Amino acid sequence: MFDSLKAVQAEMGGESALEIAFSEGMFRVTDASAAIRDYASEGFDLVIAHGAQYGNSVFEVASDFTETSFAWGTSSDTGAERGFENVFAYGAVANEGGFVNGVVAAMLTETDVIGVIGPVAGDAKLYIDGFVRGVTEIKPDAQVNISYTGSFSDTTLAAEAAHVHIQAGADVLTGSAQQVVGAIGVASENGVAWLGTQSDQMSLGPDVVVTNQVYDWANVITDMIAKVEAGELGGTVYRLTFANEGLRLEFNESLEIADEVKEAARGAIEDIKSGDVDPVLIEEE
Repeated sequence: MFDSLKAVQAEMGGESALEIAFSEGMFRVTDASAAIRDYASEGFDLVIAHGAQYGNSVFEVASDFTETSFAWGTSSDTGAERGFENVFAYGAVANEGGFVNGVVAAMLTETDVIGVIGPVAGDAKLYIDGFVRGVTEIKPDAQVNISYTGSFSDTTLAAEAAHVHIQAGADVLTGSAQQVVGAIGVASENGVAWLGTQSDQMSLGPDVVVTNQVYDWANVITDMIAKVEAGELGGTVYRLTFANEGLRLEFNESLEIADEVKEAARGAIEDIKSGDVDPVLIEEE
């Protein structure tokens, strides 16, 4: 999100055209709530709370600052049914890239055991469900072991989970949230392939990060700013997809990746865009 904000700022003409203030490490919801209120009090036109856990805080503050726009994600709730007119909601259709990463994982694994490290079962499940579906599309009998650490930020727990998956035979790993720093470190130490999501993680494991599903929020931010300037303070729900170019898959070009793997991934993306594949559909056994 921050990278996208900086890109929009540069496109608009720099700091004189778009002022950005930000707070990092808001893992405590109470701290985030205070920051949201502070930004609204200081007169910022748009306050973005980048985390589904901040929803209650957004609506609490938005009710007190009805002339300020707020945005939060990942969510589809703008509060319209409760009378809110100044809240945007946004999210990524993460199961699209999850499906493609699952296809890649199935083609890379030699043990047919794959490990997944999630934070909490909320939004992360969308990516994981798509990932499992992608794996089973290629290798129905592959074993996908899923664990949740219960934390977005605990790198130690993520590292421990990665060790457990590798001990169980996994030779490909994936996961989400800030915690993955710990898991990627373990993957690097053990030469286990990693498939990333949300952001470019190649710098964390240049020898093992094979692909990344990258979220690009620039178009969402640009549209929100345009709406705010036009007096429309909220009410829109945004979704990143491959079709609207909010999602993109990036391969690590420094690694030798078989052409058939790349072709399968690109084919899966085109199938999703055309509607031939629905990564939302999870087939029950």
